[in-house]
Amino acid sequence: MSMTDNTNARLEGIYRYPIKGLTAESLASVELKPEQTLPFDRAYAFANGPGPFDPNAPKHLPKMHFVMLMRNEQLAAIRANFNDATQVLTLYQDGHDVARGDLTTAEGRAALEAAIARVVTTGLRGTPRIVASPGHSFSDVSAKCVHIINLESVRALEAKMGTTLDPLRFRPNLIIDGLPAWSELDMLGHKLRVGEAVLEIFKRTERCAATNVNPTTALRDQKIPSFLSRTYGHTDFGVYARVIEGGYITKGNAVTISEAASSQQQ
Repeated sequence: MSMTDNTNARLEGIYRYPIKGLTAESLASVELKPEQTLPFDRAYAFANGPGPFDPNAPKHLPKMHFVMLMRNEQLAAIRANFNDATQVLTLYQDGHDVARGDLTTAEGRAALEAAIARVVTTGLRGTPRIVASPGHSFSDVSAKCVHIINLESVRALEAKMGTTLDPLRFRPNLIIDGLPAWSELDMLGHKLRVGEAVLEIFKRTERCAATNVNPTTALRDQKIPSFLSRTYGHTDFGVYARVIEGGYITKGNAVTISEAASSQQQ
């Protein structure tokens, strides 16, 4: 595969979300594997009361079945730390521990579920319940993939809206800087080499009301999907990409791009 160094793009950030809806964890480096998410990305979720998720037969379900930012903005007030080796999750609020539990034990899950029930005061249909299944990801899309945000597009949207926007509002796995603003939306089928890995963009990200929640203050302080629709005629911001060649990626890696195969043949 031919890759062309046609940008000054760099990987500016790597993030994962071990618990769906909770805060991002920044990574300096990570190994990507073909057709997989980042390790432990959305590996756990809080089911919103009784729900249809079956850990013995896991299927992709709409996010409405889970506690999530679109309806439960108080989640943004919680900071989370996940330990890969021990599977222990620690929750913080206002700089203080509010719960710590081993996600592999009933006792640990119960302590974490009780903490979420105390913090999330609206939009619950019952006691939050931690759910997981080996190898399953509670992403908003069924494909196992990586979510990419272009920092220049964030800056362009900030200029249009006349405000500052934390890129983490858009829940990225990878933040890339140096691409022309909005260019990623026209890159379906394009391949990106980042470090040792190659990814292929396959879908634009349609934004929902979760982006209205400020990840620092937990307040709904913007109306991003409606602004995108009024201004650009769509609600797309960011793209999804599949990992087609695995390997390590590191913050600061150069990003090189190839055109889609159909474009190369023209």
